Amino acid sequence: MTNVHMIVGSIVVLLVLVDFVMYLLNFVRGKAIPYHKIVAFGASGFLLLQYVIGFSLLGEGKRITPFHVVVALVAIIPVGAEHMLTGQETGIRSRGMKGMGATIVTAVLVLIAYAIGEASN
Repeated sequence: MTNVHMIVGSIVVLLVLVDFVMYLLNFVRGKAIPYHKIVAFGASGFLLLQYVIGFSLLGEGKRITPFHVVVALVAIIPVGAEHMLTGQETGIRSRGMKGMGATIVTAVLVLIAYAIGEASN
């Protein structure tokens, strides 16, 4: 189950970075990128799956530093901000700017949690 958690974590990191690039393209080009919502919600969905697997591992008695858990849980805040702020924004460039801000914070937090998880194995 730990390996599944690491694989899903890799997918989360990848999808968050793809989400950031799509917001960057929104900002630069000034037009919406097809399938961007699917990528954004996919990243959020895999993050939720990651939480479920992580809590399952903790329930099985696996141990990890509390900092890993806290950083991972804090990552949900910019994810929620991304969906809240960009969902209401009508301007594509403004949506891209707000989305980039939220996803870069998410990416940093997810990468920190991922690095902690890798270091503890």
